[in-house]
Amino acid sequence: MKTHLLILLFFISFIGFSQNNYIVKTEDGRRVLLKTDYTWEYIDAESPVLNSVVKEKLQPAESSGCNLAQDFVEPELDKNIQIQLKRGRATMEDIKKKVAKEYKCEVEDVVLLSATEDKAKGAYDFCANGTKVSYKRNGHTVVKKGQFL
Repeated sequence: MKTHLLILLFFISFIGFSQNNYIVKTEDGRRVLLKTDYTWEYIDAESPVLNSVVKEKLQPAESSGCNLAQDFVEPELDKNIQIQLKRGRATMEDIKKKVAKEYKCEVEDVVLLSATEDKAKGAYDFCANGTKVSYKRNGHTVVKKGQFL
């Protein structure tokens, strides 16, 4: 009888702990608590003013362009590394095609600003369509910085 009671008690407590509440963040920066009974409530009563001010200040700087000099020359990359990356389609030409596709511009409009790379990984800064963007390479996988996949 004791074992049945303990199993029942364990099962009831397991059900209680298996229901999780989730905290998510809205687009304007406020945090929301999503409860397991399909209700929600704001954790932060007001939207953070500081974040909106920072975003407003950053947007004009990004849209102003890359401000490249007329005689700017793209940095030279190691040819041996580029030959090895050719098999996995991760050469500079392939990365520029990906950036051009994501920013809806021509490949000629994508300019390499700086690059650090070795055989296993690399970091690249581009000016694409007047916007500064950063990409990273891990092996043959190229993603935008700040993204996982």
